[in-house]
Amino acid sequence: RAGGIIFPIIRSLSETFQSTPKDGTERRIGAFLLKVGFQGNLITSAMFLTAMAANPLIAKLAHDVAGVNLTWTSWAVAAIVPGLVSLIITPLVIYKLYPPEVKETPDAAKIATEKLKEMGPFKKSELSMVAVFLLVLFLWIFGGNLKIDATTTALIGLAVLLLTQVLTWDDIKKEQGAWDTLTWFAALVMLASFLNELGMVGWFSDAMKSYVSGFSWVSAFLILIAVYYYSHYFFASATAHISAMYSAFLAVIIAAGAPPLLAALSLAFFSNLFASTTHYGAGAAPVFFGAGYIPQSKWWSIGFILSIVHIVTWLVVGGVWWKLLGIW
Repeated sequence: RAGGIIFPIIRSLSETFQSTPKDGTERRIGAFLLKVGFQGNLITSAMFLTAMAANPLIAKLAHDVAGVNLTWTSWAVAAIVPGLVSLIITPLVIYKLYPPEVKETPDAAKIATEKLKEMGPFKKSELSMVAVFLLVLFLWIFGGNLKIDATTTALIGLAVLLLTQVLTWDDIKKEQGAWDTLTWFAALVMLASFLNELGMVGWFSDAMKSYVSGFSWVSAFLILIAVYYYSHYFFASATAHISAMYSAFLAVIIAAGAPPLLAALSLAFFSNLFASTTHYGAGAAPVFFGAGYIPQSKWWSIGFILSIVHIVTWLVVGGVWWKLLGIW
């Protein structure tokens, strides 16, 4: 969703406003749009059970560890209020921290109409692209029944695009950012996997259990939520982080006396939001960062500030809402 649909739209909008890193105009509007688009995607991922690939895994782990049944409806109802507040606050915070040079776009509708006229009717290649998109979407949704996984689906889509000449091999070779991402992102995922295999994650979870022993459940809950969130600096995949640590932290929080549903939902929401911190913390992060609009130092500093905003928003606004819902 973020890398395949939202990112191309944002990049096209940025280029329409003559904002590209190639000519040093990334701050004109592109950097702001990319950061808002990426952070907004994380918020919507946290709001719905079906919005992120690992969310169903979270639901299964919550049931297996604590007997908590997270349905699509219960997840969405719990997340809707803090999620909507986050969607309002986050762009405002980014605007304050990293404002665009373009503050108003009164001619946006006119520009869009002119661009559509310039493009003319659908071309054969564009229709082929739509067909491939629908094929890939179908296989991502129903591929499990056909024993076709997500990676195979992506390769099928690429193969069809090459066969229909929507893309050429030269086009693929020129995507230097994609090749860079593939190389270093693979290494980061491997390193994160070895942290689990070599016992680092298990040791860390046990250490946190010992540390919060004797604390009130509220204190233990807040400490463990913060540790769970910021430990994502060591992971290049949300799924890897969730697989390694969600069950352990859920068990520890519940053992400290926290209501099981509150613990399961809070960890679930932050299992999406914690990717706000780095340029490698989620699948879409390298795609957005690789566009070159935002330097790494700025990505990390804004991400850290937004992590505080997310934690406060979801625990304060969300906490009040969850109290009204009877979750705790």
